[in-house]
Amino acid sequence: MKAQQLENKVFENIDYAETEILSYEFADCTFQNCNFSKTNLNESSFMDCIFTDCNFSMAKLDNAKLKGVKFFNCKLIGLDFSVCNDFLFNVHFENTNLDYASFFQKKLKNTIFSECSLREVDFTEADLMMAIFKNCNLLDATFERTNLEKTDFRTAKNYTLDPSLNKMKKAKFSYNGLAGLLAKYNIDIE
Repeated sequence: MKAQQLENKVFENIDYAETEILSYEFADCTFQNCNFSKTNLNESSFMDCIFTDCNFSMAKLDNAKLKGVKFFNCKLIGLDFSVCNDFLFNVHFENTNLDYASFFQKKLKNTIFSECSLREVDFTEADLMMAIFKNCNLLDATFERTNLEKTDFRTAKNYTLDPSLNKMKKAKFSYNGLAGLLAKYNIDIE
C-alpha cells in the first residue's frame, strides 16, 4: 500500500488525539494548534514541516522520519525520539516543552534547543556535538556517554553532568553553570 503524500498544506485547529496517522508523507507542511496527543504516527514522514502550538504528548513515533522539522511553542511531553528513523533525522525546538522525552542514542549534531523545558530528558549516548541549549531548563536531564563536544550550555540552567562520563572537548559553559559540573563531588560553591 502506497503512503499518502501531502505537500505544501496548512493544517489548523485539528484534533488528531488518539488516532492513527500511519505511513503518511508530509512535505513542506505547516501545522498550527493541532492536537497529536497519544496519536500513532508510526512510519510517517515529516520533511521540512513546521509545527506551532501543537501538542504531541505521548505520541508514538516508531520509525517516523523527521527531517528539517521545526517545533515552536509545542508540548512534546514524554516523546520517545530514540525510536525515530535515524536517516536524515534533523529537528529544531523553540519555546517547547520536552519534559520526560528520550533522545537515547540519537544523533543531534548542531540541534538548537531554544527557551525549552527539558526536565528529566534522557540524552544517554546521544551525539549532541555543537548543539545549543539557549535558555533551557535541564533539571534532572541525563547525560551519560554523551558526545557534548563544542556543545553550548552557556545560558542553560539546572543541568548536572559528569565530565568523566561524557565527551566534552571545547564544550561551552558560563561561570554560573560550573556547579552542575561539580555536583558529584558534593561540595559547596558560593
